[in-house]
Amino acid sequence: MFLSVFEMFKVGIGPSSSHTMGPMVAAARFLDQLRAGPFTPASVGAVLHGSLAFTGKGHATDRAVILGLAGFTPEDFDADAAEATLSDIAARRSVAPEGLPRMGFDPEKDLRFDYETALPGHANGMVLLARDAQGDTLVQQVFYSVGGGFVLTDRELAEGADTDTGPPVPYPFKTAAQMVEMAESSGLSIAAMKRKNELSRRSGGDLDRGLDRIWQVMAACIDRGLTTDGTLPGGLNVRRRAAGIFDALKAEHGRNQAAPHVMLDWMSAYAMAVNEENAAGGQVVTAPTNGAAGVVPATIRYWLDHMPGASRRQVPEFLLTAAAIGGLVKHNASISGAECGCQAEVGSASAMAAAGLCAVLGGTPRQIENAAEIALEHHLGMTCDPIRGLVQVPCIERNGLGTIKAVSAASLALRGDGVHLVPLDAAIETMRQTGNDMSEKYKETSLGGLAVNVPNC
Repeated sequence: MFLSVFEMFKVGIGPSSSHTMGPMVAAARFLDQLRAGPFTPASVGAVLHGSLAFTGKGHATDRAVILGLAGFTPEDFDADAAEATLSDIAARRSVAPEGLPRMGFDPEKDLRFDYETALPGHANGMVLLARDAQGDTLVQQVFYSVGGGFVLTDRELAEGADTDTGPPVPYPFKTAAQMVEMAESSGLSIAAMKRKNELSRRSGGDLDRGLDRIWQVMAACIDRGLTTDGTLPGGLNVRRRAAGIFDALKAEHGRNQAAPHVMLDWMSAYAMAVNEENAAGGQVVTAPTNGAAGVVPATIRYWLDHMPGASRRQVPEFLLTAAAIGGLVKHNASISGAECGCQAEVGSASAMAAAGLCAVLGGTPRQIENAAEIALEHHLGMTCDPIRGLVQVPCIERNGLGTIKAVSAASLALRGDGVHLVPLDAAIETMRQTGNDMSEKYKETSLGGLAVNVPNC
């Protein structure tokens, strides 16, 4: 089993990897299908199902699909160009992606939210279609956005095409137990094994440049969030708080900084900065998803700025270790809130961050596995119930608490020798089973929990 660090950490846009990035990627794939096909489409349309329908408006899924059909992709998204394109589409009721004729598309009629019919493969299902001049369907394709920006067609999902099909890697661990055993038998760290696996697919220069870009985008996102105030879009009138907390912490420097709780405030400020940017539709890195994007970068920033001996040179070790853990969770359970609730998003992110921090603080493979297990175990059962379908409440603060748990889990693991009762593999399997048992009301549909018990207008 191999999932690249660049699959776990993708540069994209907010507010959701599964509801914004995924549908945009699906639309781009559909355009490629049309470009390669024998037909000349006259118009296109889209139908959103399941969680994409129920929380699509709050997650900007409609905008993502429209822009995707116009040729936009998450990795090179230009916000100003997007706004101009949306205005043009609304006026001309058509899209004109590169390499295809201008095709009819009326956002009011050709983008439909189907709240009644759930597609069988995954909660995040959508259908894209192209029609001829008479309105008859020429091409129709089902896509599933399976979390973290990963997208599969219905056929790919049925065939298990989310598994690795590339050349063999030197350390192909599928479980945490295999990972630890390989590390101990080889004498390599988890990050070193992950690096060797990556180098079987790309050059060292590409790997290093890619890792550097991941951290640059993460750090820039934190910095923007720490210097931007105002109200988040969507109608809940949620005020940005990270900048105010950050300013207060800086102003208090030297006075009450010794109070234990102040360190928690720094962690929360960094994480909330990222997720406020995400909620505003800014550029973020999936870690492993947008809804949980604040935990890993906040933990890195806390380590770099507040722990003696921290070095920027170790950030790749942190990211590679975290990606190894995230890959295990995705392969054996899920990183999708629509599939397993928020335990699959913030819980996975906290496990990844705990492992990464434990690694750069000198933890052994067994201590790293223990850190990830502690963090994930104490997110088990967490529901995904965003108010009004927006990635704001409880999502933003939840990333702060996930960061705090990650740091605590790493610290606890480092106090031990790696021997512990509950293996990480058991925690991952428990998360999968819990997600299967969880009511759909609590899996990113906004039909239960806080989403219905807190006034949201």
